[in-house]
Order: sequence, then C-alpha cells, then structure tokens
Amino acid sequence: MKRINVYSVELVRDKAALYDIESKKVNSPDAAYDIIEKVFSLSRKPNEHFGMLALNTKNEIVGAHLIFAGSVNSSVVHPREVFQRALLNNATSIIVFHNHPSGKPDPSREDIEVTRRLQEAGRIVGIELLDHIIIGDGTYYSLKAKGHMA
Repeated sequence: MKRINVYSVELVRDKAALYDIESKKVNSPDAAYDIIEKVFSLSRKPNEHFGMLALNTKNEIVGAHLIFAGSVNSSVVHPREVFQRALLNNATSIIVFHNHPSGKPDPSREDIEVTRRLQEAGRIVGIELLDHIIIGDGTYYSLKAKGHMA
C-alpha cells in the first residue's frame, strides 16, 4: 500500500467592496484604467505592482487580483500565477496591468516581452489576453491600443 495525497483547490474571496464605477463591463482601455485605479490606486504606489482583471464572456469582471509586487522599477511576472487565478475565476479572457512608479507609462522592452509571453500562454490555456495596461501618474498606456498586441 502506498499513500497518495488528495487535494482540493478553492478560490477564497479576500474582500468585496463597492466602487464608484459605471459598470463591471470592460469595453475599452479607458474603462479598464478607471476600474484599476479605483480598485487598486496604482498611480500612488511607490513600487511596481502587477495585477489582472478576470473577465467572463460578456467582458464583465469576475475577479480582480494583485499578483506581484516588485521594486521601484521592476516586478517579476510568471504566466503560471496569472493564469492560475484566471482559471480559478473561470475567466474566458483577462486584462493585465502594472504601474510605473516613475509616473511615465511608456512600455519597456521587458513589458512588451511579458505581454507576448502572456499572449502565448493564454492561447495554450484558452484564455485570451485582451490588453496590458501600464499605469502612470494620472495616465495610462494600452499596449493593445498602441499596436503592441496581435
């Protein structure tokens, strides 16, 4: 006889709160930015934070996650952690986001490469990456809107 460990996985809600947003539906980069700022206040964070909005088939938010916190100029992003949360939320698509504490939201080479890796991982697991929003000081940069995503 050999012992086998049997596990179950569940999603536990950290909190539920009311936010002054027009809709839970994300239909534009402006809508995504508005929700991200109201829920996470990333433009005021002193170090980089990376997160994800999990969406259903109607592009309504079914989960919001801060996944990584980094230094003043970087955060380490692993597709495994991003898509683990998306799968637990039963998401059909996601929008990822992070802030630039410098206040300038222009993407770095690493930001573009992370986006490509997340797109490829999403194709494999069947969850579409809709956009990558970089938050600056009162502004944002949408990699989708600026043509960095296929």
